[in-house]
Amino acid sequence: MYAQLTYFDGPRTAEQIAAADFAGQNRIKPAVIRVPGLLANYVLRQADGSQVVITIAESEQSLLDGQRAIMATELLPGEDPALLPGADRIEIYPVVEHVDATTMEATR
Repeated sequence: MYAQLTYFDGPRTAEQIAAADFAGQNRIKPAVIRVPGLLANYVLRQADGSQVVITIAESEQSLLDGQRAIMATELLPGEDPALLPGADRIEIYPVVEHVDATTMEATR
């Protein structure tokens, strides 16, 4: 299992956040939902608009395929590229331990 952390540094304006949320729901999610091996996605956001997206996948290749699927999308009508500067950095890590919170059993 692998995890990808995608960072969007703040501060970000309300317009940038709204544009990112629109893109995520209407362009990015439909593109990655079809990528085999992507297991979960968590969006974490601070009050200043900074954001970290955590994606869990079966393999590093699944994460790379997800990145390619996103980059292959075209902006939708009304999307302003000036409000969508892209991620500040992307990091991929192998998951070395997973703890199931319902049983508190660890998997390595």
